Amino acid sequence: MSKMVEIRWHGRGGQGAKTASLLLADVAFSSGMYVQGFPEYGPERMGAPITAYNRIGDEPIRVHSNIYEPNFVVVVDETLIKSISVEKGLKDGGAIIVNSERTVDEIRAELRGYSGKVFVCNARKISEECLGKNFPNTPMLGAVVKVSGLILEEEFIQNMEESFKHKFASKPGVLDGNMCALKRSMDEVEG
Repeated sequence: MSKMVEIRWHGRGGQGAKTASLLLADVAFSSGMYVQGFPEYGPERMGAPITAYNRIGDEPIRVHSNIYEPNFVVVVDETLIKSISVEKGLKDGGAIIVNSERTVDEIRAELRGYSGKVFVCNARKISEECLGKNFPNTPMLGAVVKVSGLILEEEFIQNMEESFKHKFASKPGVLDGNMCALKRSMDEVEG
């Protein structure tokens, strides 16, 4: 029986939601899965809301549309909760993962009656401590892998390290910072 997981990312231009969705697709592909990773833009400018998507499955994926009923929703910028119904269409048994320093209960109070699973990860704090700047996409990537269980954690860390080694070949400090952010977010996500 085929199993496909769909993920919807909400962020703002410049926060790396699109990059995180593409990295997740790349790592899932390296793990032998079938994948899709793609963005949807409104106005293409820094700070404008964007949505990105992932489909990950164990059989070829024949659907080529936006994702309206995701298994997981990742909110890279918590201010979007007030203006976008991030919980819309979320499947039963799914979860919302929010970049926030606030508690799960504080976030849940803003989710328009949503009663499903909510997780928080302080991606800002993690990225500032590991990378020296606010790059929330890497910690949120680690958080979604931890919460979803899509990829074995050890395999995910190994594949991400290989990907980062290639991407940051001339910047070894960036590699270490990104690996720190991934590992910490997997340890620190709360729900």
